Amino acid sequence: MPRPIHFDLGATDPARAIAFYKAAFGWTVEKWNGPYEYYLITTGVPSEPGIDGGLAPSKDGGVETNLTLGVALLEDVTARVTAAGGSVVGDIHTIPGVGRIVNCKDTEGNGFSLIEEQRPDTHLELGEMSGV
Repeated sequence: MPRPIHFDLGATDPARAIAFYKAAFGWTVEKWNGPYEYYLITTGVPSEPGIDGGLAPSKDGGVETNLTLGVALLEDVTARVTAAGGSVVGDIHTIPGVGRIVNCKDTEGNGFSLIEEQRPDTHLELGEMSGV
């Protein structure tokens, strides 16, 4: 059964948002050394319940929050999403060193992503981190 494994937050001012989440919740935020601006968020210690996430500049000035569900095979789950009345938004993309990902919408228009990790035995790793 697919479960939430990652969240993404959009921010019109990433530095301001990072300062907020650090001050309000004590989250650790590290810049991803990847091909685009992205920040990895650690919300707690691995031994406690919860998931980690990321933060990126908002697209088109809007603010988005997205939940990512881990799946074994994207094609099987995208077929179930569409059969249940949802939709697949765009093509399947590969994130080098992470896995294959696709964006979807539910019947109410809520966005979410599905990821088929290359290394499902470990937590989602989006790349090397550097201090922010």
